[in-house]
Amino acid sequence: MPRLRGGRLLVLLLIAAALVAFFASGAHRYLGFERLKAEQAHLDAWYRAHPAGTAAGFFVLYVAVTGLSIPGAAVLTLVAGAIFGLVRGTILVSFASALGATIAFLVSRFVLREWVRRRYRVQLEAIDRGVQKEGAFYLFTLRLLPAMRPWPFYWVSQLGMLAGTLVYINAGTHLAAITSPAQILSPGLITAFVLLGVFPLAAKKTVDAARARRVYSRWKRPPRYERNVVVIGAGSAGLVAAYIAATVRARVTLIEKHRMGGDCLNTGCVPSKALIRSARLLAQMRRARDYGLRVPAVEIDFAEVMERVQRVVRSVAPHDSVERYRALGVECLHGEARITSPWTVSIDARQTLSTRAIVIAAGARPLVPRIPGIEQVRVLTSDTVWELRELPRRLVVLGGGPIGCELAQAFARFGARVTLVEMLPRLLAREDPDAAELVRERFATEGIDVRTAHRAVRVELGRALVCEHAAGEARFEFDALLCALGRAPNTAGFGLEELGIPLTPARRCRRPLSVHAHGIAPGVVRGGERAVCAV
Repeated sequence: MPRLRGGRLLVLLLIAAALVAFFASGAHRYLGFERLKAEQAHLDAWYRAHPAGTAAGFFVLYVAVTGLSIPGAAVLTLVAGAIFGLVRGTILVSFASALGATIAFLVSRFVLREWVRRRYRVQLEAIDRGVQKEGAFYLFTLRLLPAMRPWPFYWVSQLGMLAGTLVYINAGTHLAAITSPAQILSPGLITAFVLLGVFPLAAKKTVDAARARRVYSRWKRPPRYERNVVVIGAGSAGLVAAYIAATVRARVTLIEKHRMGGDCLNTGCVPSKALIRSARLLAQMRRARDYGLRVPAVEIDFAEVMERVQRVVRSVAPHDSVERYRALGVECLHGEARITSPWTVSIDARQTLSTRAIVIAAGARPLVPRIPGIEQVRVLTSDTVWELRELPRRLVVLGGGPIGCELAQAFARFGARVTLVEMLPRLLAREDPDAAELVRERFATEGIDVRTAHRAVRVELGRALVCEHAAGEARFEFDALLCALGRAPNTAGFGLEELGIPLTPARRCRRPLSVHAHGIAPGVVRGGERAVCAV
């Protein structure tokens, strides 16, 4: 190991010495285009007198510049076109750049390999998977893999840079012909500069098209499309997607297997804000004396409060209804959708639609922990809490995120004795600490028993939640247990597995199926009311 470290140090010293000598000698001044243009006549004469020597010297210089990663390779490429012409210049630069890049690759791998692997282990694992899955094709767009062998790196570099080299060499041949500023606007030079600007975009589109062709090779593209867009899920994301598609006159089909409006209308935003409004009004009425007002004692009818919540939901429902969206030009179908190919969606296995694009906007579901004994009690979630018509006397809320905090406060204001249990050291872990502390202080004044740094371990008979904490165990009895531990994206059952779209442990799309230009737009798996997977 000490010997290896000594070798790395020696390589670094040699590189540093070469760089110092290069800049100290003033050689870097010759890599400016203005200087090389001024010396063009002399270089042309030297090349005519010594063609082989000039080519060899240029080759060595180009390898040195690229191998040491000295700025100036782009200028040298233009100079190659000016001196050697399109064909000879392309050959020289193509081999010299690939060789220089390989030398830089080998040196950097020798010196930095272990450090890079330790520092960027997760990123390199993703690169390793890409190489194993797509081989050399993957490396045409990514040539920085420390574990890659030199020969594949060399030939992939040479082939991958060939098109760009041609564009730069062509520009150099036109720049060489300029003798006056007026010739800057010559058609040939303008075309060369346009190619320089357009080439990166064209190269990306070409690579995307090749990748899409490989992905789509497993399926047969339909001869015609019955729809422009099929949207799976009529929650917030699905409704917005369908609305926008209909606005631009696209043929769009919206598929929902449950209720229009999704979580936001039926179990999320609308009912929760209606409940919070009633709880806030009650809290304000109790503070009437602070404003010089005398209000009689308020009688709480919890069942009526929950019925009001449902009335609010019904009042908003027409905005998300089938009738409204059909009037907008959206075809609304009720059923369970499954993607059978990048262009086809099956509804209840009885109808299949062909489409140019597919959007999965299936929302999410509440998480319920797998702790011993929890299956013995009825667990409330943000989906089922709206079914309550009797206020629980003792409520334990498991989870100190936004949902847990807002429901805990609402129920406490209605008169329930609420215990809020959070595994992390504080509430609202994604918010600023000072904001979370303000919430905790407010909860304390309203009588909510907040237990942070408590991890639920089991549910005991007799309705009690047992938690571990630094001082041992704590036992919290309850009449109702509400789990508010977040939500998991709905990704199963839509055909993602058969299409080969992998998911991360957080159930996010690890890799989009394809690219925009080929019918399926890339996206990510997200929870809540956003698109689960806009593919």
